[in-house]
Amino acid sequence: MEDADKVDNFLGSKTWRERWRTAELNAVKFPRFLAEEFAQRMETIGYLPTPIYRMKRVRSDEKNLPLYYIALFPREPLAFVFWDEVLK
Repeated sequence: MEDADKVDNFLGSKTWRERWRTAELNAVKFPRFLAEEFAQRMETIGYLPTPIYRMKRVRSDEKNLPLYYIALFPREPLAFVFWDEVLK
């Protein structure tokens, strides 16, 4: 994968490649995989788990292509109450 070093730096790990191969075989798209991997890394430093359904996928206006996910990584559960309202 091109720019793999950038992904290494973003995730702070080089171990994601094997998990990506498995996810790719299960038809997981790379943006989703990356969002979930990042969320798992945030958990390791003390943030609450943020599943993909609590993230907002942003798509391009022109071709409706997925661009990125916006997510909240709180330390307190109350933050999700407000976040869920924002996502509505």
